[in-house]
Amino acid sequence: MVNSYIAASLKEALDIRAREDVIPYGGGTDLMIKAADDVSYLFIGKIPELKQISEDNEYIRIGAACTFTEIIESPLIPPVLKAAASQIGGPAIRNLGTIGGNIANGSPKADSVLILFVTDAMLRLVSDKGERILPVKDYYLGKKKTALAGDELISEILIPRVDLSNYYYKKVGARKAQAISRVAFAGLMNITNGRITHCATAFGSVSDVIIRRDYIDAMLIGRTIEEAKACKAEYLAAFDEAIVPISGRISAEYRKSVCMNLLGDFLSENGI
Repeated sequence: MVNSYIAASLKEALDIRAREDVIPYGGGTDLMIKAADDVSYLFIGKIPELKQISEDNEYIRIGAACTFTEIIESPLIPPVLKAAASQIGGPAIRNLGTIGGNIANGSPKADSVLILFVTDAMLRLVSDKGERILPVKDYYLGKKKTALAGDELISEILIPRVDLSNYYYKKVGARKAQAISRVAFAGLMNITNGRITHCATAFGSVSDVIIRRDYIDAMLIGRTIEEAKACKAEYLAAFDEAIVPISGRISAEYRKSVCMNLLGDFLSENGI
């Protein structure tokens, strides 16, 4: 039997999720494109516990039902996430679409998820049995495959509170606005007293899962700019091997070329 449920609280949503086979949704923008007639749905877009944006000593905490407009307008959100959110659809989509929904569909093309990868964000997953904190990179198991259990909901996104002011973000699409990315790239770099103290990169729309290789980025951490220049070729070669694009409407060769060009530009902008 097909039913539609509207939850007024997180507890009510988890009770329904535990006993019913339902698809949760907040804004429903994905369902506008592809919704099934024989599936029950659970609306969680107005649950107060999922609509908060706050911070503590460790994290910026974003409720899963926060819309992209709310994220863009919040003073707590780092600029790199605002930059990505502002390129999601048009105003109507941003007013409805939620960050939890962008995560839950498991797409490697999700604009906000690229930023969550590069910031090493974590997800708070809850059920009527309890909760668990999972790094966002461990949530994705493959294209459209996630680690979310059948009775769980994404309740919060936790972004570590580090300096995210020096960022590089590019989205390459077929047109300037309202485009699904062909390749997307985000990079973060902090330089303190002449040494690189943080380096993180991520590539979206390239493989079945967003590419984040922290062990390669670690090659630059602790080095001066001159030392980073000396190992730049080795760093780029490591990514050239690590990036294995999928083919589709866009060729794998094109995706690889764009990825390496964006990575090189990120390094150049930081003097490397």
